[in-house]
Amino acid sequence: MTLDIGDLWRDQRSRLLIGFASTGLAVGGLLSWFDQPMEAGWVWSIATAPVLMGLFAQILISLRNGDIGLDIVAALSMSAALAFGEPLAANVVAMMYAGGQLLEDFAQGRAKREMTALMGRVAQNTMRFNGDVLEQVPIADIKPGDRLLIRQGDVLPVDGRVVSEIAVLDLSALTGESLPQNILKGSEALSGAASVGAAFELVAIRPAAESTYAGIVRLVEAAQSSKAPMARMADRYAVGFLALTVAIAALTWFFTQDTIRVLSVLVVATPCPLILAVPVALISGMSRTARMGVLVKGGGVLEAMSRVRTVILDKTGTITHGQAAITEIRTRAGYAEADILKAAASLDQASGHVVATALINAAQAAGLVLSVPIAVVETPGTGIEGLVDGRQVVVGGNGFVAAMFRRMICCRILTRLR
Repeated sequence: MTLDIGDLWRDQRSRLLIGFASTGLAVGGLLSWFDQPMEAGWVWSIATAPVLMGLFAQILISLRNGDIGLDIVAALSMSAALAFGEPLAANVVAMMYAGGQLLEDFAQGRAKREMTALMGRVAQNTMRFNGDVLEQVPIADIKPGDRLLIRQGDVLPVDGRVVSEIAVLDLSALTGESLPQNILKGSEALSGAASVGAAFELVAIRPAAESTYAGIVRLVEAAQSSKAPMARMADRYAVGFLALTVAIAALTWFFTQDTIRVLSVLVVATPCPLILAVPVALISGMSRTARMGVLVKGGGVLEAMSRVRTVILDKTGTITHGQAAITEIRTRAGYAEADILKAAASLDQASGHVVATALINAAQAAGLVLSVPIAVVETPGTGIEGLVDGRQVVVGGNGFVAAMFRRMICCRILTRLR
């Protein structure tokens, strides 16, 4: 394992600077309290110097890239405070600036962790058929036409076409749909979906780098590096704002010959909200929404949402809570709701389907004592059948239940004929 000193310094720089500035402010305050103003001034100046040097280095890098930012105003205010013999003011501005940098680094770090979690959903390796033999290969080696085995719990590493009869997939990470979907043979399945049914075969139609989920990850990365209109506006008018600040400071000196008033102009003009608050708010907002499963395309989109008054959604799954729940039980004459719920929930104890969980939760909330099912047979993504207290019970979609009913009727007729 190698240690990159440059990366380590970048990660710890904001912590060191805020620690240096705050410690200097506290020590200088104690010295001033004990009537040692000269020593206090030296401490405040020394505590300001690292922040100011780091700021100048950042400004030089920005200028080299052709970017003139508002950081120059903050550097001017600190430099002027030191030059005019006001080290306490310089130290206060330095601590505010370093604190803002620490907050921004923290927000960026959390956003990177969310990005890592987003990318980490897909495993780095998958099972590929080599003739009739399975081999584990990196997803980067998958080519269109490769036949893959997707096991229960796996996240699809690439876009592909289902070869098996059916694939039961959780598409919530892609579409927000809370219930698993049945993808039939020959249909396309998108990367990023999770398999919640039986294992199935998939033929890759695109490499991993061009898959749907890779595109989502690139979209989020671009969003985190983009600037919102407010931040772009600040950069666009940075030169004019800087010139105006210097002009007002010069006029203040010309008319008053008072360095304190000149310094006041520079300190007040330091645009901390635009330099620090806007990037921190945007990065934190996109990080928070990513953790909730909402992908924001950029800072401008997040900023525009503050002006939204009406939202129109065209898909039910995107506005549900992500958990199925029983809303109504309809029975035929002679059947009690509690009996139907108990039978269905008892059978569904053998299933891991989200609807099964909803049935079990509803039965438990009603105080029902569930029985142990036997002879259970589940068709992934379609339905389940078995015996509950000696009675044949079937739970599933309309087509599955109807087919099971017809089969049972046929079995009874044949039994009677025999």
